[in-house]
Amino acid sequence: MIRKLFTVVIFSIFLGTSCEKEDGVKPNILFIMSDDHAYQAISAYDDRLIQTPNIDRIADQGMLFTNASVTNSICAPSRAVILTGKHSHINGKIDNIAKFDDSQMTFPQLFKKNGYQTAMFGKLHFGNNPKGIDDFLILPGQGDYINPRFLGREKDTIITGYVTDVITDLTLDWFKNKRDDDKPFLTFYLHKAPHRAWWPSPEKFAEFYNKKFPEPETLYDDYSNRGTAAKTAEMNLLTHMQYMQDSKVRPSVFEKMENVEPKIVYARGDGTFFEPSSNSFNNRYNRANKEQKKKYDVTLDKISKDFEANWPKMNNKEKMQWKFQRYMQDYLATISSVDDNVGRVLDYLEETGLDKNTIVVYTSDQGFYLGEHGWFDKRFIYDESFKTPLMIKWPNQIKPGTTNEEMVQNLDFAQTFLEAAMIEVPEDMQGESLLPLLKGNSSKWNRESVYYHYYEYPSVHMAKRHYGIVNKDYKLTHFYYDIDEWELYDRKNDPNEMNNVYNDPNYKDIVIQLTKELKELRIKYRDSEELDKRFIYN
Repeated sequence: MIRKLFTVVIFSIFLGTSCEKEDGVKPNILFIMSDDHAYQAISAYDDRLIQTPNIDRIADQGMLFTNASVTNSICAPSRAVILTGKHSHINGKIDNIAKFDDSQMTFPQLFKKNGYQTAMFGKLHFGNNPKGIDDFLILPGQGDYINPRFLGREKDTIITGYVTDVITDLTLDWFKNKRDDDKPFLTFYLHKAPHRAWWPSPEKFAEFYNKKFPEPETLYDDYSNRGTAAKTAEMNLLTHMQYMQDSKVRPSVFEKMENVEPKIVYARGDGTFFEPSSNSFNNRYNRANKEQKKKYDVTLDKISKDFEANWPKMNNKEKMQWKFQRYMQDYLATISSVDDNVGRVLDYLEETGLDKNTIVVYTSDQGFYLGEHGWFDKRFIYDESFKTPLMIKWPNQIKPGTTNEEMVQNLDFAQTFLEAAMIEVPEDMQGESLLPLLKGNSSKWNRESVYYHYYEYPSVHMAKRHYGIVNKDYKLTHFYYDIDEWELYDRKNDPNEMNNVYNDPNYKDIVIQLTKELKELRIKYRDSEELDKRFIYN
C-alpha cells in the first residue's frame, strides 16, 4: 500500500508540468509583431537575404506556419482584424483612413476582464487609448525611428534613442518592475521596423551599406501576363522609390544635378493627388541630436558621394539595381535590430523561467515586396504581400521544430488566444482557433480556403480594390471599382504568380468551382456588393 502511494505521488510530480494547463493554470501571452516584415527576410523561411537567429528561436522551439496570411494587406486594417477577430468590413477599419468602430469588442478587453494584466509598447497605428490595456506607451501613427515620441495614458514623452531599442527597453522595464506576479499577462511588444522609410540604427546603417544582396528572379517583371492592376500600381523600385526619402541621398546633391528625382504623384483616399514632400529626408534626419547625426553622417556622406559619381553613367537597369541594393541594405538593417532585440526579450523570459508558461508569437501586420515583381510595399493578394510570417512557441503544448502548411490568417489570432486562456469566445468573431494545429490535432482543422479583401484605392501606390479566395493550390481574384477583371493563379506550378490563367480553357473547371466557393465565403463572412458600394461612395 505504501509502495503504491509512493508511486502515485512520484508519477504526479513527473506529470506536473504537462498537467498544469489542464488544471486551469492560464498561460501568459507575449505577442510580438513587426511592421511590414516580409517572410523572405526571416532566415527560418529563407536564409538568402539575412540571418535572424533570435526570431528563428521561436520557430525552432515551436511551430512555423508557411501559409499564414492576412485578410487585408495594409497596416491599420490588419491590426484591427487582429484585435477584433473580424474582417475589415465588419470592424469598419477598411483602410488607413476609415474610422475604426471602437464599439467593437477587442480581445485585450476580454483578457483584462478575466484577470489578466495587460500591457502594450510600440506601434499600434490607430487610436491613442487602446481598450483593455492597463499600461501602454504607443507611437503616434507611424511613429519615428529616431528619438521617438510615445503616447501614454497620462502624458506623452519623447525618449532619446533608436526606436527598436527603446520599445524593447520599455517592454523589459515593464516585465522587471511593473508585472504583477500574481496575475497572468498579455503583453504586446510591437515594432515600428521595418516600415518605410527604413532608417537603421547608425551602427547597422554603416554595417549593411557594405553588403550586397541577391536579386529576386522577378525583379524585372513587365506584367505582360497579368491584368491592369499589376501594370498600373505605383510601387516600382525604378519609377516610384525616391532617392532622398528611401535611398537616403542627401538633398544637397540634387541642387547640383538635374532630372534626377522623377516626379512622383500619389493619390489620396479622397481622390485628390499630392507630390511627396522634398522635406521627408530632413524631417527624419533632423530628429537626431548632434552626436547621433555625427554617427549617421559617415554613411550618409558615402551614399551621396557614390550616387553623385555613378548615377550619370547608369542606364535604367543599373538604376533599378542600385535602388534595390540601397533598399535591401536599409530594410534588412532595421530587421537586424529587431532580431537583436527580440533576443533580449527571449533571454529575459528564459532567465526568469517565465518562458515555461508563456505563449510567444512572432508575426507581422502583413508581408512586403522585396523587389519581387519590381515592387516595394504590399496591398496586393499576390503572395509576398498576402502571406505573413507566423511562428508560435508554447512549451509542453507545441512540439518544437514543427512546420504547418494549413491556410491560417491573422483573423484567427483573437480566437486562438482566448481559447488558450480558457476565456469564452464571442459568437460574432469570425476566425478559427489554431489550437488543434498547435497541439498536433490537424484532423480537427477543416478550413481549406481563406478570404481576402483590399479596399484602399484610389490612394498611395494605386493598388486597385480586389477580393479573392486562396487555397493551397489556387488563387482567384476579382479586381473591381474602375475595372472588372478576374485573375487565377496556379500556386503549385506558378509559385511566382507570373501567369494569369483565368481564361485558359484547361482551368475552366477550377474557375467554376472557385467562383462558387468565393460566393459562399462572401456570404459566410457577411461581405457583399452592397457593402462594396457603401465603402466606395461614402
